[in-house]
Amino acid sequence: MAVVKHFISKSRKRAEIDEFMQKKLEKAGYGGVNISETPLGTHVVIYAMRPGLVIGRSGETIRELAKVLEEKFKVSNPQISVSEIEVPELNPYIVATRIASALQRGVHFRRAGFWALNQVMEAGALGVEIIISGKLRTERARYEKFRSGYLPKCGDPALKYMRKAEVHVQLKPGIYGVKVRIMPPDAQFPDKIQIVETPPAEEKLEEAVEKALVEEAEEESTEEEEAK
Repeated sequence: MAVVKHFISKSRKRAEIDEFMQKKLEKAGYGGVNISETPLGTHVVIYAMRPGLVIGRSGETIRELAKVLEEKFKVSNPQISVSEIEVPELNPYIVATRIASALQRGVHFRRAGFWALNQVMEAGALGVEIIISGKLRTERARYEKFRSGYLPKCGDPALKYMRKAEVHVQLKPGIYGVKVRIMPPDAQFPDKIQIVETPPAEEKLEEAVEKALVEEAEEESTEEEEAK
């Protein structure tokens, strides 16, 4: 039971750090955090659209984040590095945040959902699913799902490659939830079939004839040299 409590507390701490970073680095285009423990301390990688805002002037912001992680979240010797997000449309945090900000501006939830769906698919994603939940049209909460492409929900590809994020936004009717799942273009599936194009029979015949003529000419040249 102690082992179970250890993993639960570890996952809870990661979720709390992720929520803190999301609020703190909203203007920097926060796109997630990766935490890994090393013998020298804890390596924290922050993904953001604007790394300069995360680092701050002369590294002031990043030192402040390291101090908060060490004092508030009890992270041992945090070593923070920042990675820039090359394609924001393939990052679920960025997509969910954009949908949430659109809902805050008064954009209809269906328009925001379909707009984000098209943006992600045009960026090259294999599949995407967006779920917007809350008091969308009536006093009773419901959810609307937007889905496109190939998006397996279980199995090794779903666990290994799927990127997902959830963002909450406070509106007049209440709190809205935005869930985004994205299957990146570099995902590999065990049932994927690759079709190898073979040249037509006529091209094969021409290649064989050319090869035979070349071999015959080489043999004639060697026989003439031997005769001399």
